[in-house]
Parts: sequence; C-alpha cells; structure tokens
Amino acid sequence: MSARKLLSSLLLILSLGGGCAIALPPPREPVNEEAQRVIALLVARRHEFSDLRTLADVRVERGGDTQQLTGALLLKGPASIRFEGLAPFGQPLLFVTIHEGQLTAYNAASHEAVVGPATAETAVRLLSLPVDPEDLIGALAGHAVLPKDLRVAQILTPDAQGPSVELIGALHRQRVWMDFATGIVSQIEITGGRLEARVTYHRGPDGALTGLDLWAAQGNVTGSVRYRNPVVGAGIDDERFRLTIPAGASIERLR
Repeated sequence: MSARKLLSSLLLILSLGGGCAIALPPPREPVNEEAQRVIALLVARRHEFSDLRTLADVRVERGGDTQQLTGALLLKGPASIRFEGLAPFGQPLLFVTIHEGQLTAYNAASHEAVVGPATAETAVRLLSLPVDPEDLIGALAGHAVLPKDLRVAQILTPDAQGPSVELIGALHRQRVWMDFATGIVSQIEITGGRLEARVTYHRGPDGALTGLDLWAAQGNVTGSVRYRNPVVGAGIDDERFRLTIPAGASIERLR
C-alpha cells in the first residue's frame, strides 16, 4: 500500500468518517443567553483537557472492506497528535504525527512518507472532510471544539439521545448532544455539504472516555475505536510529536 493510500486510510479512521465538503457559511445570527451558557460550558471542558495517551484498537468498515489496527495514540492540546500503528508482533509499522501545523506520515514497510500542512484544506483533499487538528483532537478526546468563525448557535428540541446544541461555523455544521449541567458530550454530528459523520462516545460511570463508535457517508463507513487503560493529564513532551523521516525514504509532499 502506498504511503498516501495508507495515510488516507488511517486519517479516515482517526478523523471519524468522510464524505463532507466545505459549504458556504450562513449569515450570523444573535445567540441567546441559554446558548451562550452552553457554549461557555463546552469551552471550559475543552480547556480542561491537556493530554491523553492510550493503546487504541481501531476498526473501520468501508465499502465492504474492513480495516483493523492497534496502535499507541498520543493527544496533546491544542493540536498535537501521534499515532504508531503496530504490526502483529508489536513493532511499529507506521507513524503519523500532527504538530505545529505539519502533518508527517511514514510507512516503515514500504519506506515511504507523506508530509504537508495540517489544515482543513489538506483534509478535504485526502478525505473530503473539512477538519483541522483541533477538531480531530476534540473528537478523539471526547469533547466538542467550537466551529471556526461561529455564526449560529441554538439549543435544539431534545430527542431520543437527549438535549443538544447546533453550532454552525465557516467550515461545517455541528450538532452536539451533551449534559447541559456537566458539559459531558455523548454524541457529535458533523455535517458539510450534503453528507455527515456521527461520533457516539462510550464512557465509564464517572464519565471517563473509553472509546467511540462512528457512522459516516450514509452508513457506508462505520467503525469503532476502543481505548485500553487511557491516561489523561499525565503530561507529554513536545518532542514525542516530532517525527524524523529515515534517510532514503521516498517522500510525497502535499501542497
């Protein structure tokens, strides 16, 4: 598998879906007091998160093809990610990092690498999903990140999943199901263009994140991520997110 195809498959897993396109943003609307309180709660929850390290079991089904991978996942706010996919005998097989606005991936099996800017525009080219590193960290860490250039925020009528808030920004529309007292998020739906991706969280009795399920592309993409013994807030050095590509590797540079 080429480095670009492997990177696209892995980022599809980590970014929880695909099939969205950047749509024209709507006009701004006034935000009422209740929606402002919910926004403040989401922002506070976001700032509480510092870092997470865990072993992650990942499964994605896409178009009849199933991909499974176990790897070490590191997240650090606001926008640093490292994933090391492990071969069956435990040695690292592939590496993906996002740090300081740069995406770097290396496939040890093929000695190929991909490097480029970690932006929503890059994600659209690779995945058709306009997400940036902060969106991705938020989804994997179990909290909502407010859309860039927030234009609309409104409380929606509760449904079977409970209370929710709709947030519309310059890149996409989010619906966030959450506890309006604690700020704990149970489900996020991201819509761009005509398609959507949905993430449903699994949590322990204390609200701690244990994993998530995903649904996207009208059900053509489904999957799950399960965390093994996640550690939150222990601190991760920035050097862990810097990836040096081995000499002699074939490098594809994204623009």
